[in-house]
Amino acid sequence: MSANTADGHLDAPTSITREARAKINPFLRVEGSRRDGYHQIRSLILPITLSDEVRVEPAGSLNVDVVGLDANEPSADPAPGMNLALLAALTLSEECSRARGAQITITKAIPVAAGLGGGSADAAATLLALNELWGCGVDDVSLSALAGQVGSDVPAMLSDRPVKVRGRGEIVEPAAIPELHWVLLSLGFPTRSPDAYRWWDEDGSVTGPEPDAVLAAAQGPDPVALGPMLFNDLQEPVVQRHPEVGDAVDRFMAAGALGSIMSGSGPTVVGLARDANHARELSASIPGSITVKSTSGTEG
Repeated sequence: MSANTADGHLDAPTSITREARAKINPFLRVEGSRRDGYHQIRSLILPITLSDEVRVEPAGSLNVDVVGLDANEPSADPAPGMNLALLAALTLSEECSRARGAQITITKAIPVAAGLGGGSADAAATLLALNELWGCGVDDVSLSALAGQVGSDVPAMLSDRPVKVRGRGEIVEPAAIPELHWVLLSLGFPTRSPDAYRWWDEDGSVTGPEPDAVLAAAQGPDPVALGPMLFNDLQEPVVQRHPEVGDAVDRFMAAGALGSIMSGSGPTVVGLARDANHARELSASIPGSITVKSTSGTEG
C-alpha cells in the first residue's frame, strides 16, 4: 500500500504482499552430474493453488520471520523458507542502490522439504516484493539472473505460469499448458534435494525418456493422455530409502488416478485427475490428501 504526500506524489509502499505458489513436476529428467556439483536436468514446473504468503515492510535491518507452521511438523531446516528468502534479500540488496532494511514475514502453508518448491517460491516472492518495495527497478531478465544465484529452482518460481526448465534448473522457458486438476499427499517427513540427487548417482544414474511426448500430452486438451507419461528420475532412488512414496503412488493408482508421481525430490506424491469432480473423489479415497489446480499458461 502507498500513501500520497502533500505535493500529490506517491510515497514508497508501506508493505507489499506476494503469493508464493508451490509447484509440481509432471516430469523430471536427470541427465547427469556436472563439474560444478549440480545435475543437468529437464523438467516441467506447474505452479499450483497451494501457496505461502510473503509480506515485506520497511525496517531498520533485514529480518525474516516464518509463521503458520505446525510446531510438530518435521523439517530439514529449523526456520523453513527463511534462509533462501534472506539470501534473496541480500542478493538483491547488493544490486540495488536504493536497498534498505525490510521485515520479511512468511506465512507458511506449503509443506517443508516436500518437493513442492516452497523455499524457492518464498525466495522468488521476496525478490519480487523487495524489488517493488525498494523501487529498485530491476528488469525481469536481471531479476531471473539474481534468482539463479539464490537457488536453482528460484528463477522458475518467479513466474506464476507453467515453465520448462533445463540446465541445473535456471534456464526457464514459458510453456503452453492448460489448467490441470491434481490431488496432493504430503507424507509428513522431509527429503532434501541434495540427498535425492546423491541417491540417483549412487543407484546407477538412470535417465528417463526424452520429454517431447510428455510435453505434447501436457499441452493437449485431455489429461487422460498425460497420466501414463508422468515420470521422475528421482522417484525410484527415493522409494528405495522411503518405501512410503511408492506405496502412495500405488494408492493413487488403485483409487483411479490417471497417473501418479512423486513431485521434485519428494516425498510429496500427486495424482492426476480428469476434472474437479474426479479430484474430489480421489481425495476422498486418500486420507490426508488435498485437491489443487495447476495454473495455465501460454508460450511466448
